[in-house]
Amino acid sequence: MKKNRNILICPLDWGLGHAGRMIPLARKMQELNNKIFIGAGESQLSFFRNEMQDIVLISFPGFRPWYSRHLPQYLAQVPGIPSLVYHIIKEHFRLRKLVHDYNIDIVISDNRFGLWNNKIKSVYITHQIRIPFPKLIRFLEPAGTFIHRKIIEKYNLCLVPDLPGELNISGRLAHGLKLPSNILYCGILSRFPVVNAADENKKPEQKYNTVILSGPEPQRRILRRKLTGILENEETLTVILEGKPGEGPGVQPPGNIISYNHLTTGEMQKMIAGSETIISRSGYSTIMELISLKCSALIIPTPGQTEQEYLAGYLALKGWFTTIAQKDLGASIPHHGIKADWPDEIIFKSRELLNAALAEVLK
Repeated sequence: MKKNRNILICPLDWGLGHAGRMIPLARKMQELNNKIFIGAGESQLSFFRNEMQDIVLISFPGFRPWYSRHLPQYLAQVPGIPSLVYHIIKEHFRLRKLVHDYNIDIVISDNRFGLWNNKIKSVYITHQIRIPFPKLIRFLEPAGTFIHRKIIEKYNLCLVPDLPGELNISGRLAHGLKLPSNILYCGILSRFPVVNAADENKKPEQKYNTVILSGPEPQRRILRRKLTGILENEETLTVILEGKPGEGPGVQPPGNIISYNHLTTGEMQKMIAGSETIISRSGYSTIMELISLKCSALIIPTPGQTEQEYLAGYLALKGWFTTIAQKDLGASIPHHGIKADWPDEIIFKSRELLNAALAEVLK
């Protein structure tokens, strides 16, 4: 059996969150002497270039949806369905060429529907087996789940970055439904190492709040404008993490708001862990990273993005996070301490699940 494999990892091209959660997988498989290839768009390639060494970067951008400032997101996506189908077919055939040119043994697709290949082991990653639909078209949700299930069944394995049972963070997105037979829960995926007790108790010299920006435009820009309008009047320093790795450091003094286009993983970990308050979107990758750092936050779902709206409500009901709708942001921020209330068992179980899942991928 071949021990040193060529593994192609292709994250969904919808921001850095999907790229970030591929880092722990890539590092683990690299430690086992496998060669890692990354197929992604330019922004994600810049991110991987900063985060990892001895990898091969391939320009392989995926489908990027159009988001509206005014329309509900499920309506804004309808005109893009033909383009999505075209991209699925196009990337499926492009994968064939990449498999041949780079002698790929395993392909890992994070929510990219067309990246399966019958000649090699194909692995799909998703945290939402059930794709949540808005109330007005909720009756179509079973059909959407059925279609997604058929896509999942094209792959040899499907890894779900969550835990089985009650101690989970995805709720109905990946629980409470009949699962395809190729599903494996692999625990939460975070590029941040587990915080030890000594680092956890260190206090920064200056008090500050941290805003983690993510998600698509124009809502990203709208949220930034709203938050800066509120936080610039506060005495506490605010640090905004822009998540733009290809655009330089971007520090913007003076005043009480500082903006960084990009920080290294270590710098970002220290920044988040030392915050008085954390404000972020309720994207699944961001949630996993905060949990791995034992940090809670005020989470603001992207308007009209049903997955984020569901996750924000679900995790708030558990008491793990505080949430507010973007439209309800007023003259002040409902500050929320970063002390976490979830069990440490999440971290320990995730480590065991990830090792078991990777053993299955490499088998």
